Amino acid sequence: MPVNISALEKLSKAAVIHFWQSRNEAVKRQKARGITDQGKRSDVTAGKNLDGFTKLTKQIIIDNGIEEIEVYTEGKISLTIPGFFRPTKNWDLLVVSQNRLLAAIEFKSQVGPSFGNNFNNRVEEALGNATDLNTAYREGVFGESSKPFVGYVFVLEACEKSLTPVKLSSPHFRTLKEFEQTSYAQRYEIFCRKLVQEGLYEAAALILTKKETMNTGEYKCLSELTSLKRFSATLAGKISAMAVS
Repeated sequence: MPVNISALEKLSKAAVIHFWQSRNEAVKRQKARGITDQGKRSDVTAGKNLDGFTKLTKQIIIDNGIEEIEVYTEGKISLTIPGFFRPTKNWDLLVVSQNRLLAAIEFKSQVGPSFGNNFNNRVEEALGNATDLNTAYREGVFGESSKPFVGYVFVLEACEKSLTPVKLSSPHFRTLKEFEQTSYAQRYEIFCRKLVQEGLYEAAALILTKKETMNTGEYKCLSELTSLKRFSATLAGKISAMAVS
């Protein structure tokens, strides 16, 4: 049975438009309350700016054989599963069918002006989440079901600071060659690619978008392996196989 990723064409640009519009609304709300925005954190946390990507992913899952009632995208309790290194972890999207964990997906984003510290935080967070879930699966926390799809979607603002190569400083040992003369956008692409290559996530997508595309929803990906299309196709294939098992 062929996989269905028609939702990608229908909903991807709308997801980008929602991302920027939601952020702008969050900033307006902050200003209306007289709150100074430090590091643009408020417009990340105040709105559900990644809901469009959640909707897109949910539709792909439904289109490939899973009932809507088995796809969880809201409610803290509904999005909670056990961990191995910690009691529980809240994911952004879960698929649970017949007491089987089929998928767990995280959606993250970052805009300027600060990319350095946030990059390191995102890397550590994603590595920890995958390690925790994969170890819990190995130890039988989720029963005898097949290994769930673990996915990661990251939306990054494409701007001068994220696209300009950044200097490296490592006084004791040389950094890996692939990180030399790279921008934060390129480092995120390398990171997402390695997440998949090392088997921590089954698919990881990096979406680059400029504020100027708020009304058009245009975006780009830096490689085929970390593209939203590859992510969607991998997810659809995994879900389709598990839906009939």
